[in-house]
Amino acid sequence: MLKGIHPLLGPDLLHALKTMGHGDDIVISDANFPSGSMGPPVIRADGVSATAMAEAILTHMPLDTFVPEAAWRMEVVGDPDAMPEVCTEFQQIVSKHAGDFRIVPVERFAFYAMARKATYIVATTEFRLYGNLILKKGVVHPHEVDKA
Repeated sequence: MLKGIHPLLGPDLLHALKTMGHGDDIVISDANFPSGSMGPPVIRADGVSATAMAEAILTHMPLDTFVPEAAWRMEVVGDPDAMPEVCTEFQQIVSKHAGDFRIVPVERFAFYAMARKATYIVATTEFRLYGNLILKKGVVHPHEVDKA
């Protein structure tokens, strides 16, 4: 354990977040997502929900304020206006930790295409359908860094 670091962030994920730069994307995927065949390195988070992982990551990672969109979710196949409960929770977490960012729904195969270009994928065991989220890393400003 380390002070000030969310306990769900293990050494592999901490390393991944630290190596990511401004504009890099990270996918938080549910248990049904084809993480292994997407291409980016996969970090396993077995026993963790996607919402808990989003909370842990956004506790430490800012979203990109230099682009119009910095968070995306997979839209429901056949019902693009639907908002699954897990996605409502994602929005609450993003709003709490990152501020005024709207999570943008993306068609399933377009979401897969975005995931293939991500820097990392965090594969959770979220069993709720459509528990997938892509986050674009923003800038950490000098005043936000603890230099102690």
